[in-house]
Amino acid sequence: MTRPMDHVYDRIGTGYSNHRHTDSRIAARVSAALGDAARIVDVGAGTGSYEPADRSVIAVEPSRVMLAGRPPGAAPAVQAVAEALPFPDDSFDAAMAILTLQHWRDPMRGLAEMARVARRRVVLTWDHRFYAQRFWLLRDYVPEMAAWEATLATFDDACALMGAVRVEPVPVPHDCVDGFGGAYWRRPECYLDRRVRASISGLALLEDGTADRAMSRLADDLRSGAWHERNAEILDLDELDLGFRLVIAGK
Repeated sequence: MTRPMDHVYDRIGTGYSNHRHTDSRIAARVSAALGDAARIVDVGAGTGSYEPADRSVIAVEPSRVMLAGRPPGAAPAVQAVAEALPFPDDSFDAAMAILTLQHWRDPMRGLAEMARVARRRVVLTWDHRFYAQRFWLLRDYVPEMAAWEATLATFDDACALMGAVRVEPVPVPHDCVDGFGGAYWRRPECYLDRRVRASISGLALLEDGTADRAMSRLADDLRSGAWHERNAEILDLDELDLGFRLVIAGK
């Protein structure tokens, strides 16, 4: 079971910035997707990962905890929700939303608001079916997380709601420094750390000891070598497609 999503990062956001950092390889893909946009709004901005430093950015974030975690020098931020962006029509060249769509109360309205205020929309999300089948953590240890994520707005919803879109894969580097759910696919021992799991909403929100039991099984498999045997085909890869996708749309 998982907790409800209301104010999720007000509950789990403390310490989030310790493990969630901009990965330069993913940032390059986001920057390319933004094209020539000079004025950008980052919706569901969190602590500011992937906000391009060489452009004019305004961040929108509902969680006071996440706003407090934005580093010195980060783009100016306002406390608001995606569904009611506090800007006039056509205020920006592009609106970006990075691994946040799944937390919105009304994804249709939020994406419509992004289209209202900007001529281009760039959304980083994931194909949950691909992710659940491809990623050993969900497949072998926390299918409860996969089942919960199947109820959230992710890739299929973004494509359906954004109209004509371009889709670009975002493979995850083996040494990814942004500690989202799939970041440690080649470093399984990292998931045993409670502090790491606290920065991954899908694990942090699991209840009833589900995550602890799953990590106990993972620890046993790492000690016995069973994990390495079962996942031998990924151990020498530099990056892995886990289903993360950039969905890009213009007006």
